Amino acid sequence: MGITEQFLKFALLGAEWVMVVLILCSLLSLSIIIERIVAFSRIGGDFGEFVKGLTERLNSGESQEKVAAWCSGQKLLEASVAAVGLERSGDSLRSIEESMNATMISARTRLDRGLTILGTLGNNTPFIGLFGTIIGIIQAFNALATTKAAGPEVVMASISEALVATAVGLMVAIPAVVAYNFLGRVIKKKMANSETTARIIMTYFGRSRVE
Repeated sequence: MGITEQFLKFALLGAEWVMVVLILCSLLSLSIIIERIVAFSRIGGDFGEFVKGLTERLNSGESQEKVAAWCSGQKLLEASVAAVGLERSGDSLRSIEESMNATMISARTRLDRGLTILGTLGNNTPFIGLFGTIIGIIQAFNALATTKAAGPEVVMASISEALVATAVGLMVAIPAVVAYNFLGRVIKKKMANSETTARIIMTYFGRSRVE
């Protein structure tokens, strides 16, 4: 028996398992999206107000310890970067910069969690659904070829059912792609804001040590 016959036997077993896979993919995607939204909300806030408050405190002559404590009390990721820099005030400028960079790298790793899975689901679930549709079409034409009583209405009904798999695959993929792109933009913005915060801290230390 050749490969074609083997695949035909496999296809004739049905495509219900494809729907099960798509449902599991949908649940996985939804759980990641919800978990990421909750995680991002914990480090969200008004970055403009934070920068304004940080700049005012640094320029007011307030002690670095108090400013660092204020930053630690903020939920913003950018505030944690500033706090790390201020807490290392006794170190060299290079050490302070490397500490803040390390904090940003660690934060980026945490923020990226789950995004690879979302991207993979968004790219591949339509193909999984298409595979289920192809199996359904194979079944429909096989029924037409082997059953004398099978007419065009039966074939069309079978094909319409098979197309459901493609539709479900797209329904899983679209939210995953949208979430992946949205969260990716949020991460880029967070990293850019963190770098801005780090520059503010480095400028402050550079100015204060020259003075």
